[in-house]
Amino acid sequence: MQEDKKMKVKKGFLAVQVGLEDEDQGGSSSQRFVIPISYLYHPLFKRLLDKAREVYGYHTDGPLKLPCSVDDFLHLRWRIEKESTSDQHHHNHTNHRLPHALHFHSC
Repeated sequence: MQEDKKMKVKKGFLAVQVGLEDEDQGGSSSQRFVIPISYLYHPLFKRLLDKAREVYGYHTDGPLKLPCSVDDFLHLRWRIEKESTSDQHHHNHTNHRLPHALHFHSC
């Protein structure tokens, strides 16, 4: 799902920039990912979008910036995909059970 920066994003997908800015070294260690638009409706991803709004505001140039580490984003993506696969397998698309204490270290 990782894409080269110059590649176009297919219809139904969204480019996001994931990573924490490293203020001590004056740079950032971020990666670009292409995710399905359906992620935008997932409760876990919505929490990350709220955090992005707090950190970066509504208007940014380029891909949507997500303020969490790449490792935490990969874990979040795995959780969403796991839920999606489980929902499809059980034909239950309305139940999004969230753990009582879901917390990402950098999000």
